[in-house]
Amino acid sequence: MTIAPPMPPTDARRAFFDARRAFEAVNLSVRIGSLTLANPVMPASGCFGPALGRLIPVAELGAVVTKTVFGTPRGGNAAHRLTELRAGMVNSVGIPSRGAAGYLAAQHPLYLALGVPVIVSVGGHRPGEYAPVVRGLRGAGDAYELNVSCPNLDRHGTDIGSDPDAIGTVVQAVRRETDKPLIVKLPVLVSSIADCAQAAEAAGADAVCVANSIPALPLTADTRSPVLGNVIGGLSGPNIRPVVLRLVWLAARAVDIPVIACGGIETADDALDYFSVGARAVQVGTASFGRPFAMVEIIRALQERCEGAAAADIAELIELWRA
Repeated sequence: MTIAPPMPPTDARRAFFDARRAFEAVNLSVRIGSLTLANPVMPASGCFGPALGRLIPVAELGAVVTKTVFGTPRGGNAAHRLTELRAGMVNSVGIPSRGAAGYLAAQHPLYLALGVPVIVSVGGHRPGEYAPVVRGLRGAGDAYELNVSCPNLDRHGTDIGSDPDAIGTVVQAVRRETDKPLIVKLPVLVSSIADCAQAAEAAGADAVCVANSIPALPLTADTRSPVLGNVIGGLSGPNIRPVVLRLVWLAARAVDIPVIACGGIETADDALDYFSVGARAVQVGTASFGRPFAMVEIIRALQERCEGAAAADIAELIELWRA
């Protein structure tokens, strides 16, 4: 049998492969402690479930972040749990959890099957509750995000994340349980985001996430009574982005560990805003409810922006803008 020689590449095919090589040369990877992510885009905790893997190419994400896991099972808040606003939403789901054992049995295998790093979000009502959760997880996950800032666990939220001493206590205790990367998710309402981020870094955290949703109290238009069964909830969406941008800028100037930005990210331009003020990675939350493909679109657009500017990575892209 005679094998035909390969056809010479046409101009179109040559252009295609040249573009593909340039595309693949873009380095979007980011390190969080000992963990390397292929790119800096991931979901915010509570805004992604393994079932979404049937709808979007999850393998393109830098990581997935689980819903917050508590030590023991807990229900969520009373209905109504969610209300939309003109530029975002307020949620008061209250973080239902099957507990560490229930997560390991029913949910973790589904996250593992997605084929990307799994960051397990860990919660507690008091500083002493976090380390036992990590112990109960028995090493599951590639990293842990310590949720010290959820505004809707109860009507008073949690003040752990606004207290640098409490942050240090949590991180030190968890660090004794694991050598895996630790991310501390900080709140918006703090007297000094720099002090809180520095406390996390000093205690052994590998990154901070800035920030959680903003405590809010939406009212009905007719009776002026609370919309939410829990009265308060967490405000998220594009309306909070300028607020969180300032916090990310302050935190990035205060610490040497990576700052992960979370707040109102809908597009690659939003992500680039955060990168330009010092963020190393981003989490997407509210946008994914209306556009499940939002994260994938952002990743692809970031690659295309770098490729179009002949930039090797996002940092070089930003430097080219500033030159």
